[in-house]
Amino acid sequence: MIRATSFEGKSVAVFGLGASGIAAAEALRDGGARVAAWDDGVAARDAAIAKDIPLVDLNVADWSGFSALVLTPGVPLTHPAPHWTVMRAQDNGVAIIGDIEIFARERALHAPGAPFIAITGTNGKSTTTALIAHILRHAGQDVQMGGNIGRPILTLEPPEPGRFHVIEMSSFQIDLTPTLGPTIGVMLNVTPDHLDRHGTIEHYAGIKERVVLGGDIAAVGIDDEYGLAMLRRRINIGPVVAFSAEKSIAPGYSLLDDTVVCSNREGLAVKLGSLKGISTLRGKHNGQNALGAVAAVRECLSALGRSTDIDWQGALSSFPGLPHRMEEIGRIGKVLFVNDSKATNADSTEKALLSFPRDVYWIVGGKPKAGGIASLSPYFGGISRAYLIGESMEEFAATLDGKVPFERSGTLDAAVWAASTAAQASEGAEPVVLLSPACASYDQFRNFEVRGDCFRGLVASLPGIEIRATP
Repeated sequence: MIRATSFEGKSVAVFGLGASGIAAAEALRDGGARVAAWDDGVAARDAAIAKDIPLVDLNVADWSGFSALVLTPGVPLTHPAPHWTVMRAQDNGVAIIGDIEIFARERALHAPGAPFIAITGTNGKSTTTALIAHILRHAGQDVQMGGNIGRPILTLEPPEPGRFHVIEMSSFQIDLTPTLGPTIGVMLNVTPDHLDRHGTIEHYAGIKERVVLGGDIAAVGIDDEYGLAMLRRRINIGPVVAFSAEKSIAPGYSLLDDTVVCSNREGLAVKLGSLKGISTLRGKHNGQNALGAVAAVRECLSALGRSTDIDWQGALSSFPGLPHRMEEIGRIGKVLFVNDSKATNADSTEKALLSFPRDVYWIVGGKPKAGGIASLSPYFGGISRAYLIGESMEEFAATLDGKVPFERSGTLDAAVWAASTAAQASEGAEPVVLLSPACASYDQFRNFEVRGDCFRGLVASLPGIEIRATP
């Protein structure tokens, strides 16, 4: 646990008592702050009471005495309208921050040189964060990983000169972290997402850009127009390195026949490790993730004056991957079962369909996002049959009609059984039963993790299944 000593003796409001909110309240309390915590939900308040966190109804509190409002990332800061706590804070001149801002202040106060890698991007940031942590651990480093993945940041061990903090950041978290200042900030990509919370893609991209504007070093993916523009702006500020999965660049990091290479300005390239045959890093999108991870680790170690001569191939090859992200569950004969439940929009599902270009038995559907799956039409030719589930079923049936054979399965269990039966009867070399829903899960499941776990359980119960061993 990181104690928030930077707020000692101050009164701090905390709104939103989920995991990160509870951790922030505990860190503030243990650091000597006067905490006034609140949540609109009774269950969340009861959880806070069980942790001896002081509750104050912020609806009726005197806000003039607060030095900060620590806001949970799930609460609207600007769009579609500011939350009532945001308006109260603004009316009283109270700073609005998040839990990662508390970490940033503690690091600046107690260990300003402690290695801190911040990762963001619309897609791939969890895989990249986990891969960075894995590479560093493989190299024998002391690593703490959290933020938008795994543990809330304030539950991690505190910053120290020899300890790396590898932190995934959503746009919501970045918006609440004005003094971020990582050792290296990593920007993967920008595509339209969360526009209901940010208004426009330009505003969304601008928030993402803060990760690479304020760090000592920046690593920027340039495979979209927003990343390329960020690189050009960052060049005028300080050290920056580019990476691209689509083209060879010098200087920077790119792929050459599935091999990660780093090139200098003269075009001299160092081969660092091959992605060929690594199932947990399959597809061009994972090529970008691997490039971002290798660039982050190598440039960070170099900036700290540490050796970059590590076993890159061993680190990449031993990466176990993350659950629900193109996770290979197992096989029945030649049929491969893949859990890509994290694909909650069409852009994410596109990566899976690119990775499996033929003989796909596609389980798709849920609570639909704007635009549906029409953008995936260039990949329909590789889909042998689609199995539609959830609220989006009729909308997706209309999109696929006349283009892809499909059936209305309705539920995940019916879809798994039907897809498995058809795939086993296929004459394809490696038929794939792919859960990549291109939808949110909330119509039938609490979250994408529950949906993915359900798929994994259903697959595990199929006759003849051989479950894949974890690397």
